[in-house]
Amino acid sequence: ISKLPQLGIIAVCGVGYEEVEIEAARSRGIVVTNTPDVLTEEVADYGVALLLAAARRIVAGDRYVRERRWSKEGAMAYGQRIHGKRLGILGLGRIGMAIARRCEAFGMEIGYHNRNRRDDIAYPYFEDAVSLGDWADYFIVITPGGEGTRHLVDASVMSAIGPEGILVNVGRGPTVDDEALASALREGRLGLAALDVFADEPKVPEDFLDLEDKLILQPHQASATHDTRRAMSQLCMDNVQAFLDGSTPLTPVP
Repeated sequence: ISKLPQLGIIAVCGVGYEEVEIEAARSRGIVVTNTPDVLTEEVADYGVALLLAAARRIVAGDRYVRERRWSKEGAMAYGQRIHGKRLGILGLGRIGMAIARRCEAFGMEIGYHNRNRRDDIAYPYFEDAVSLGDWADYFIVITPGGEGTRHLVDASVMSAIGPEGILVNVGRGPTVDDEALASALREGRLGLAALDVFADEPKVPEDFLDLEDKLILQPHQASATHDTRRAMSQLCMDNVQAFLDGSTPLTPVP
């Protein structure tokens, strides 16, 4: 920022803007924009898809058939049900609410933890991630990034979710402690996990690669459909055009 004295706008093509030093931009009168809303439904779909894939062992089932184990070994190990289970959502913003609506349709009970309790919803609120994990059968992470949420999901949260629990992360990679996750899965303190985001993308911890029966890995593609990426790109450029035209950008960050 300091090397660009005429910089007037930083337009992020995505919801997260934790890589931008907001205070430095604000002090110089620089506008920062992102692309909220246009990817909400897509990411919510994907979060639920990962939960279903983990619980019903979809990826493991595909591998079981391709390796010709079905004909040799018979029926595969059973999965877990979704209906009637408790879902803890860590981060009940736009996307978290969209996930909650979908999971209510599956007959799930919803609870959440945020930095602050929401007055506009009736879901039970939990004071911290550990108490939410204790209550929940399954746990979805959809928090913003930044130091405030770094390793928020640590070993104590994973143990709280438990040996039959499922952890899904479609938020930010650093929110989940990678080393603690690998240990929790190996030791059986956490049942299953599904990750779309990682702390050092595109690098994935070596400890994750041989946990294929307990861990689903995806290449950060929750919003990656043609429709949504076009909408994100268009909104990003609409923000730039508005700035260049001398008007207020559509989606400045808070």
